[in-house]
Amino acid sequence: MKIENIIRRVLREEQEEQILKIPSLKFFNNDWNLLQMFLESQGNPRYSIGGDLNLSRSGIKSLGNLVRVEGDLNLYGNESLQSLGNLEYVGGNLYLSECKNLKSLGNLVRVEGDLNLSRSGIKSLGNLVRVEGNLDLYGNESFQSLGNLERVGGSLNLASCKNLQSLGDLEYVGGNLHLYVCKNLKSLGNLKYVGGDLDLRHTPLLEKYTEDDIRKMVKVVGVIVISYED
Repeated sequence: MKIENIIRRVLREEQEEQILKIPSLKFFNNDWNLLQMFLESQGNPRYSIGGDLNLSRSGIKSLGNLVRVEGDLNLYGNESLQSLGNLEYVGGNLYLSECKNLKSLGNLVRVEGDLNLSRSGIKSLGNLVRVEGNLDLYGNESFQSLGNLERVGGSLNLASCKNLQSLGDLEYVGGNLHLYVCKNLKSLGNLKYVGGDLDLRHTPLLEKYTEDDIRKMVKVVGVIVISYED
């Protein structure tokens, strides 16, 4: 499904179903548990939060019916986090590094800023279609699939994602693309454009293709890194 269709679906669902708008967690003295008590009293509606939401190392397990965060969402270091619940959209940066028990991004479709998933337990990006900033998956040895991802506006770091076999539907990376030590990567999938450097060191692709072959398949603005001397 193309991003335009997904965005239209999300906007239509928001128009059809009333979403409770929470201006900020500050309205609840920055107390997440107090907010949850309020939501329970309202029948646990779908809701959005304006501004930033910092829940790093909070011990949270799920975001429940939270649909949108308009600013940054910081969930760094929540080893107990298992689900993003119904979250669909983050208007700023999303920090999920060190969330080692997070296996899925659930309904998440779009992140307007950076998405940091380094050293997390994520295996697939699932429904995620766009990240407008940088996407960092460095060192996720269990990571297997980019899911529905089509575009990364900044740089994409997949270095040491040793179980990744294909870039799937990904078409565009605006910055650098790091595929260093992706030892099982067999295909660049639908990739058409890399706006920076493309690092292919220690990947099986170098056994199949020359640099000229790769440039015929993908427009790489920068350097194609194939050795430590590049």
